[in-house]
Amino acid sequence: MRVFSGIRPTGDIHIGNYLGAIKQWLKLQDAADCVFCIVDWHAITTPYEPKRIQEYIQELTLTYLVAGLDPKKSILFIQSQVKEHAELAWLLGTVASVGDLFRMTQYKEKSAELRQSASAGLLNYPILMAADILLYQTDIVPVGQDQKQHVEFAREIARRFNKKFGKTFKLPKAHLPKIGAKIMSLQNPNKKMSKTGDTKGCIGLFDSQNEIKEKIMSAVTDPGKEIKYEPIKKPGISNLLTIYSLFSGRSIKDLEEEFEGRGYEEFKKYLANLLIESLEPFRQAKKQYSEKQIQEILNNGTQRAREIAQKTIEQTRKNMGL
Repeated sequence: MRVFSGIRPTGDIHIGNYLGAIKQWLKLQDAADCVFCIVDWHAITTPYEPKRIQEYIQELTLTYLVAGLDPKKSILFIQSQVKEHAELAWLLGTVASVGDLFRMTQYKEKSAELRQSASAGLLNYPILMAADILLYQTDIVPVGQDQKQHVEFAREIARRFNKKFGKTFKLPKAHLPKIGAKIMSLQNPNKKMSKTGDTKGCIGLFDSQNEIKEKIMSAVTDPGKEIKYEPIKKPGISNLLTIYSLFSGRSIKDLEEEFEGRGYEEFKKYLANLLIESLEPFRQAKKQYSEKQIQEILNNGTQRAREIAQKTIEQTRKNMGL
């Protein structure tokens, strides 16, 4: 079984990325053939700082390693270093529907934010993601809830391509965690946690102890004081309960019982301490890798990724008559 997933290098990785994606990867790397990518071509579909993208790539690679991804068990590489991603995206674009692209939720949301500056790259984002996935003959794609639609799009593109040109690609499936598939902002619990433009609502894996405490204690909660998991009526405390459950390994029901009658402030203090303790290993392990070590890991991963990608492209071209 082959697994593929990736994250855009757009700044510090937050606990939503970790819980929704990377934490899944750690379990899968011991049971499957895993390919994990830094998707820098996806990062340039929205406004970015060219001078900082290499810094972000280094930080994201370091995050992968510190989180526990093992380059001996998994392939770690940068998307733009394997040109077959772009080639397959073009080929898949010949079977993708423009109507499907315009219906994608992420495009509609981001294009509404960017308005006239929305790029064609943003519209074609799902095709490139489909290429990322299909290039490695992927079975399973561990993602957060917000990326599930893109995996379904990749599956549909693979099905259409196979029907038109013969069996070429596997049909991938999204793999979501049972809880925590979508961690919400601490400041706006109706909006996904994001590292862009929401610094107070987002906890980075390398945040200081003081930053973690301040963000948790100022997190938006709901009317009343009851510690109860009710996502519709009480989205704020429900989000905090989800975070607490995932970092502690305890069920939400257990947490509800423990904090019954104790109020939001006391609950937040315990959660802040839990996160400070849980994220301390990330801050410490960050010092273990040099830039040279990181580059060697990426170079090795690139070579291994190219070997797989080239075989897929050769078969794709052949089936298309190219």
